[in-house]
Amino acid sequence: MAAKKEATVENKLRALYDLQLIDSRVDEIRNVRGELPLEVEDLEDDVLGLKTRMDKLKTDLETINYEITAKKNLIDEAKALIKKYAEQQKNVRNSREFNSLAKEVEFQELEIQLAEKNIKEFKVQIEQKKEVIAETKERLSERESHLKHKKSELNAILAETEKEEKALLKQSDIYEKQIEERLVKAYKRIRTNVKNGLAVVAIERGASGGSFFTIPPQVQVEIASRKKIITDEHSGRILVDPVLADEEQKKMHKMFDKI
Repeated sequence: MAAKKEATVENKLRALYDLQLIDSRVDEIRNVRGELPLEVEDLEDDVLGLKTRMDKLKTDLETINYEITAKKNLIDEAKALIKKYAEQQKNVRNSREFNSLAKEVEFQELEIQLAEKNIKEFKVQIEQKKEVIAETKERLSERESHLKHKKSELNAILAETEKEEKALLKQSDIYEKQIEERLVKAYKRIRTNVKNGLAVVAIERGASGGSFFTIPPQVQVEIASRKKIITDEHSGRILVDPVLADEEQKKMHKMFDKI
């Protein structure tokens, strides 16, 4: 069985440039979405945080109301004991018993005073909590409205671009598989380190695309010969000649139009 023919340098350059064109188109689509997905995510976090706060405030109110009920019950119990001790004082046999009951009455009266003071404090807390709940509710309503608007905006953009993006990502994967692994790794590394994700660029007016550094004529000739892969010494980008770039752009734009 004949061995698989290795791709020429020119074919590798064309494949790399095609991959770049596909990935750049995906970048364009994602740039259209801009910061919207992050804005939506932040708003969702805000809404969740405010809802959690509302739940805690309502739980705090329930706890305070429970405490008020408990204090009222304590007052009722204290009043009942005072009445009981007052009745017992009528039947005491000596002053020691009378004074002992008097102390019990005094203690219960202090318990009532303290409970009434606590109830007043709890009622102040309730009013404060209600104010915070009203403010939080208003803010939550505003954030939910803003979130709804941003989600609608994002969904509209996604509806326009999602199908194309998925198709392009599939093509990107297909083209990657046609290129040897070491070149794909180099391409991805360069893409990560350079502006606009441009790892493969054509020579424009004697310089690499997006750069002002002139490429020596001899190097330009080497690039045009397509005999080896040459990178820009300043940016590290892989360089292709403008003729090859123009041919691949026309080819890929036809593909993009069909997606």
